[in-house]
Amino acid sequence: MLEMQHIINQVNKLLIKNNKTIGLAESCTGGLLGTLLTQISGSSRYFILGVITYSNKAKEAVLKIPSRVIAQKGAVSEEVASLMAQNIRKIASADFGIGITGIAGPTGGTTQKPVGTVYIAIDSAQKNICQRFHFNGRRITVRKKAALKSLELLLGMLKTMNFEL
Repeated sequence: MLEMQHIINQVNKLLIKNNKTIGLAESCTGGLLGTLLTQISGSSRYFILGVITYSNKAKEAVLKIPSRVIAQKGAVSEEVASLMAQNIRKIASADFGIGITGIAGPTGGTTQKPVGTVYIAIDSAQKNICQRFHFNGRRITVRKKAALKSLELLLGMLKTMNFEL
């Protein structure tokens, strides 16, 4: 827990000091990432918008993800996570967008995408990343690990972009 708080504090400081903003599109984490980021005073300086687009209909209606992409690739896919990040960044007019989609379980997994499969995408004007992860554990553990990994990826991206504390 101490490690998570340290990462949250670093992200908070980097975004504030560098005057950058963020928007979140969460699915399997159900708003947990937004909760973590907004637990710190000052987060209103960078946190613009967070949406929980849990259903495919919400992904289509709110984030404008084409239904054909969801039908062809699946809601839990690199393509959908990337579009979630890109589109929330645009909707929020933010510097960064994060998209998270996955299967927290205990049901919903397949051979190709077992329970614990999560895609995390981060989008900015300068850099875009999307990675697939497999987190072990119960539903709440998968959600927590996905939120923490999102923060770690964001922190890593901010550092590679030479943002200073």
